[in-house]
Parts: sequence; C-alpha cells; structure tokens
Amino acid sequence: MATTPVKRNVNKPVANGTDTASIVSKAFTQDAEWTDKDEFLDVVYWLRQILGVVIGLIWGLIPLKGILGLGLFFIINVAIVYIYYNSFQRVDEEEYGGASEILKEGLMTSFSSFLVSWIILYSSLHTDS
Repeated sequence: MATTPVKRNVNKPVANGTDTASIVSKAFTQDAEWTDKDEFLDVVYWLRQILGVVIGLIWGLIPLKGILGLGLFFIINVAIVYIYYNSFQRVDEEEYGGASEILKEGLMTSFSSFLVSWIILYSSLHTDS
C-alpha cells in the first residue's frame, strides 16, 4: 500500500498571524520593524537560551569553574543582549518597559540552561569517576 508524503507547513502561523520564518528573518535584519512587542521579546528570550547553552559548553570544555565562570556568564550574556537590542536592532527601550525589562527577559531560564550544559560537560570531561 503506497502512502502519500505528508507536507509540513514550515512557515506555521503563530498566535498573532505572522509566521515563524518572518520572525527569524527580522531577528537577523538590522533595524527591523517590530510591530508586536512580544515578537521582539521572544527573540531576546531565544537568543539568551542559545547563549546559555553555548557558553555552558565552552566553559565545560575550557575547563572554567567557580565564581569566575558564573560572573563571566552574566557579564557576557547581558552584554550581548544589550548590544543586540541597542546597537543592532535599535529599539526604543521605553516601549518595552525600560532597559531592565529587556535585559532580564529570559535571563534566569538561560542561566539554568547554562548551568546544566556546563555541569554535564565539565563533569564528563574533567572529573575522575
């Protein structure tokens, strides 16, 4: 019995009617027009999640440990998000509740992703078990 291939809609509409491909393209476009406040904050959130895992993997490979690793994570994470929204996207931070609202968007979730990836990689590579 032959089956027909299932076509998947990659550009699936999200709740507000835009598709994910347009959000991703706006995320990589300098000075993009963000009509929906939540779209931009979602981009910041997912940028932080990627940063958390990548920094955790790097710290696990180096091997970096202790308060230095934690402090550097926060400095790098906040600095990259600040540069992204202030210099690359040039959004008006007051539209989003101020700089602190943008800078804390997804920070603790990113921190937990960072810790998990850092601890697992560091433990598997640099401890004698």
